[in-house]
Amino acid sequence: MTLVRWKPAKELLNMDREFRKIFDAFGNNKSSDEEYESAVWSPLTDIVEDNDKYTLKLDLPGVEKSDVKLSFKDGELSISGERKEEKESKDTKYHRVERSYGKYFRSFRLPEKIKEDGIKAEFKNGTLTIDIPKAEEVKPREIEINLN
Repeated sequence: MTLVRWKPAKELLNMDREFRKIFDAFGNNKSSDEEYESAVWSPLTDIVEDNDKYTLKLDLPGVEKSDVKLSFKDGELSISGERKEEKESKDTKYHRVERSYGKYFRSFRLPEKIKEDGIKAEFKNGTLTIDIPKAEEVKPREIEINLN
């Protein structure tokens, strides 16, 4: 019996690529680059906002820090890299493979009102945490109420 690996994430990426091509034809999307085109999977991400910053937390289990590339250009934050596949030995056989291996890519269009030079990233225990500070003019401020 031959093991056939079904990669649902790859099928979703292929569908996303097709939509991006359609939007590229109208000139609305500029992010179809080589890394995106060769991606096999996309890391799951939480996006949190508080008064001072946006925080992105990406799940990258089994990925080394050296295999993570983070870039910011024209208001778009891109995360890419590769999770290397474990080699199968002759004495073992896999019955199920559910984890995705190969190149990954994820990008986010950031709000205009951020401090680009203040973006910080930390990689710990398979989680990439990216803090993006808000610019002062978009932070909520309290207005004092005076009594007469």
